[in-house]
Amino acid sequence: MSDFPIHSVLERCAAAVADKAPAAMFGLRDEGYGSLYEQLVSSLISVRTYDETSTEVSRRLFARARTPEEMVTLNREELIGLIAEATFAPAKADNIIALSQTIVDDYGGETPADYDKLIAFRGVGPKVASLALGVALNHPIIAVDIHVHRITNRWGYVATSTPDKTRDALAQKLPQDLWIEINRVLVPFGKHVCTGTRPKCGSCPVVEECARVGVEVP
Repeated sequence: MSDFPIHSVLERCAAAVADKAPAAMFGLRDEGYGSLYEQLVSSLISVRTYDETSTEVSRRLFARARTPEEMVTLNREELIGLIAEATFAPAKADNIIALSQTIVDDYGGETPADYDKLIAFRGVGPKVASLALGVALNHPIIAVDIHVHRITNRWGYVATSTPDKTRDALAQKLPQDLWIEINRVLVPFGKHVCTGTRPKCGSCPVVEECARVGVEVP
């Protein structure tokens, strides 16, 4: 689908969910939690956690600590309590403490704006690092979650089997000005329109462009 009108498609998808809550990391950035450190911690909290929950958890945590220096003053039990609603809260608390201490000790409190250095932190994988760099600093980097993976394959824009392979395929064909935008748009679009089961094809603004790969047509 080399002639797929990706710019137009994403514009219509964005319009369709303009009244919905934004993807968690983008929403937090717009509320003022936009530093690379805040985005890194929030992205880590968001892993396998609903956006609505991770947003509230991040707000509560940042009311107590918004910098690595402040974070390392919290004891483990207090931190676990602050992020208790997130999945795997004890493990995430340990990871937040560890990466915060490393930033303080090795980087003078400044979170390194480098992908390879970020993924070296405990608990930080490619998606977390990519989201943090893209949302906080507008680095040209693609973060692929389950919504981006599902929808771009459903469209027929890519044909891949895993989110990591989708990221690599998108890096080869997606215009760079959409690398961050695609996550901002498709997360809410995937939650409200192009859902995993029973997608709302009848009211979808881009159904004419969609190959509906894997969708059972009634």
